[in-house]
Amino acid sequence: MIDTPPVSATDPRPARVAVQIPPQHATWEQLRSLAVTCEEMGADLILTWDHFFPLSGDPDGPHFEAWTVLAAWAEVTERAEIGCLVTSNSYRNPNLLADMARTVDHVSGGRLVLGIGSGWAERDYEEYGYPFGTAGSRLDDLARDLPVIRDRWQRLNPPPKRPIPILIGGGGERKTLRIVAEHADIWHGFGDDAVIAHKHRVLDEWCRRRGRDPLEIERSAGVSFLPGRNPDQRADYAAHAQRLHDVGTRLFTASVSAAHPDLARVRDLLQWRDETNASRTAGPPV
Repeated sequence: MIDTPPVSATDPRPARVAVQIPPQHATWEQLRSLAVTCEEMGADLILTWDHFFPLSGDPDGPHFEAWTVLAAWAEVTERAEIGCLVTSNSYRNPNLLADMARTVDHVSGGRLVLGIGSGWAERDYEEYGYPFGTAGSRLDDLARDLPVIRDRWQRLNPPPKRPIPILIGGGGERKTLRIVAEHADIWHGFGDDAVIAHKHRVLDEWCRRRGRDPLEIERSAGVSFLPGRNPDQRADYAAHAQRLHDVGTRLFTASVSAAHPDLARVRDLLQWRDETNASRTAGPPV
């Protein structure tokens, strides 16, 4: 049986590239410099993550807090959107988070994307005194808090510079993708093209159940190498992006270390983006 292509495969949006810069194992100067460099190279979004300890390497190594990083990036960049991939909903009161997001949106001139998820890094919870709960209870909290965030945005003075896009990360098919269908402007996941296509179809079905057009939600995914398919790993990096694009992904995220940035992968992905968008707008030959 051949799977039906997801609705997202027909998405007319152009391809976009995001660079995630983890706030770990680097100085602030390196984090600032790489954000500026990625914007100058043409990245559409510059992202960090919302954790309190490194996720790789020395678990007690240098690490900075996400939202203060975003506020500083808002001042040193001018064009690229900024955000977290993703903010943990558990770490901040939703009214406070809404106010923080509104403020960073103003500092950036209306470039904030609120990337948010239910949270998962147990050490963060234990050391910072947050109740860990269960995966299900954290998702219930996320579903409860997203309307609170939107309501607070409507009551703040001044309001956000624009309707702040909400990006939700996570691939759970019973709860997470339902929440995405109800609240998100962007969905982010990880996996190869077969996994992502399946998640897109599940999200399409949740949109149908909730009476929402699936094409309202931009689909985002992390890009990785496809080992074994080509000895040229850089070519495989773009190859993964193309396969994800074919099933409807339009926002492509690469993670780059601030201390030792591999900018070749970013250049390749940006070149692929430009070529892909040009070929889609050129139309058929006459």
